[in-house]
Amino acid sequence: MRALRQSLVRATAEAAEGVRIAVSALVGARLRSFLTTLGIVIGVMTVIAIVAIIQGLNRSFEGQMANLGAHTLYVSKWKWFTGSDDWWEMRNRKNMGTRELRAIEEEALVATAVAPMAGQRALVTRADREVENVQVIGTSPRYLDTNGGTIASGRFLSDPDVELSRNAVVLGADVAQRLFEGVPPDGTLGRRILVRGVPFTVVGTMSRRGRMLGMDMDVNVLVPYTTLLRDLGSRRSMTIAVATEPGKMEALEDELTGILRRVRRVPPEKKDDFSLNRQDQVLRMYEQLTGALYGVAIGVGLITLVVGGIGIMNIMLVSVTERTREIGVRRALGARRRTILFQFLVESSVVAALGGAVGTALGLGVAQLVALTTPLAAAVTPSAVLLGLGFSAAVGLLFGSWPAWRAARLDPVEALRYE
Repeated sequence: MRALRQSLVRATAEAAEGVRIAVSALVGARLRSFLTTLGIVIGVMTVIAIVAIIQGLNRSFEGQMANLGAHTLYVSKWKWFTGSDDWWEMRNRKNMGTRELRAIEEEALVATAVAPMAGQRALVTRADREVENVQVIGTSPRYLDTNGGTIASGRFLSDPDVELSRNAVVLGADVAQRLFEGVPPDGTLGRRILVRGVPFTVVGTMSRRGRMLGMDMDVNVLVPYTTLLRDLGSRRSMTIAVATEPGKMEALEDELTGILRRVRRVPPEKKDDFSLNRQDQVLRMYEQLTGALYGVAIGVGLITLVVGGIGIMNIMLVSVTERTREIGVRRALGARRRTILFQFLVESSVVAALGGAVGTALGLGVAQLVALTTPLAAAVTPSAVLLGLGFSAAVGLLFGSWPAWRAARLDPVEALRYE
């Protein structure tokens, strides 16, 4: 037990001495240490900045995905992502309409909520105020259950609004603000607006939702889909949002496929003439894009870190040559090879870790600057900081191993003779 304690004390003392000598050597050659760490700084800064921006985009994207409904499947004649050949095929498909909507509402046992969405762009006006290019969404009271969102004032569309084709409208946050500037949300209720020249009565306003996939979710108005089809055009294909419970998306997809093939009279030998769009399609596309960015970041960072590591190896070899006599003196006084090895490994690791710390700080600063001056988001996470510090320290150990091994293998007698 005593021998083990003595070994630990000696190892601790040697480690402390090695750290002290390594730090004093770095302080004594500040300019050389700075130039050595510059490659590490640039590499780590690049990786950290890109990782922080991608992590910020991931958080923003996750928030946007919540606006689509976490467990919602969107039935449409169109796929969300398609090529030019598929586009022509889908263009010739039959429109999705009230027949499909009724069948899904009546027969989809796995569904918890069903809401149609028929839309078009229109000019919305009130007195001398107008808002151009507003997304007019014809839907039903189940819209909030399938697509998310909350009411800021008043109420949402009701079943009587849909059944009686009332000219009731719920305003998006931006539309309400621009048409009724300075008016509190409750003050808009009961007021009249014109949607493409057709009068509507405001029954509610939506809370602000932000942007989703580049589309502003607050520049819209929601009306009963029956009113939209009657007054604003009945030839448009609708999208049917169908929500279900967690874990039942596959069962819902199978159920809807059977219902729609029967209603749309698709022969058994023909493929589906409709599309069932899910969030994971968007997520897969997004992961492919961010995966490419991660690959670029890692590639650029690795190349720069390798260059920085070669610089560390070069400088450490020079340091070993300059301090050959010092090494000989220490060996003659009883220092063991592992002590010399540890000293130079610590020195190279400190140089790399210092560069990693500076590079991490600069990378996070660049990411924040990008977030402040551009629409891109950025997020600072502990994993990014640990990545920068750990990666740079590993580079120091890797590229400092050869110089440290050479220093430890020097013959004490020959080292003392060195001039």
